[in-house]
Amino acid sequence: MSESASVSTGIANRYATAIFELANESKKLKPLESDLDALSVLLAENGEFADLINSPVYTREEQGAAVGAIAKTMKLSPAVANALSLMASKRRLFVLPHLISALRGMISEEKGEVTADVTSAKALTKAQSEKLAKVLKGTTGKDVIVNATVDEALIGGLVIKVGSQMIDSSIASKLAALQNSMKEVG
Repeated sequence: MSESASVSTGIANRYATAIFELANESKKLKPLESDLDALSVLLAENGEFADLINSPVYTREEQGAAVGAIAKTMKLSPAVANALSLMASKRRLFVLPHLISALRGMISEEKGEVTADVTSAKALTKAQSEKLAKVLKGTTGKDVIVNATVDEALIGGLVIKVGSQMIDSSIASKLAALQNSMKEVG
């Protein structure tokens, strides 16, 4: 991890902990999840918002006014709206993607869930995702949310990442291992 990513993650974790504790104490984790979903969609679909949080051209006041208007329009919870405002005043909006990720992790932990990042050569069907989640639940002991992506370069098989564990059963990795073992022989 680069130093700037580490700093961003550290800053985001501090804000995330504060927001999470406020929401958890007031039993408002559901609205917090909704806010995170809305902000994720906004980040993914609105390039101007991404520019706003990352560009040093905007002043603290401009960022604060913009996130205040966005929070009001999106009807974000007071905890998230206030945190965004504070982050704007401290020029910390650039950590928003890390903040969202950290909060999702804290909420999942609280709910006893874990996220599995699954990469496959072809899109998984709903039945396959459910079966995989069931198998992983047996392994982890927690409810598993499958975050599926497609990478045709895998040729076949799956790459599953749960927390710090990774299982790579893809054809591409098996071919690479075979190629390496053949190099050792000859």
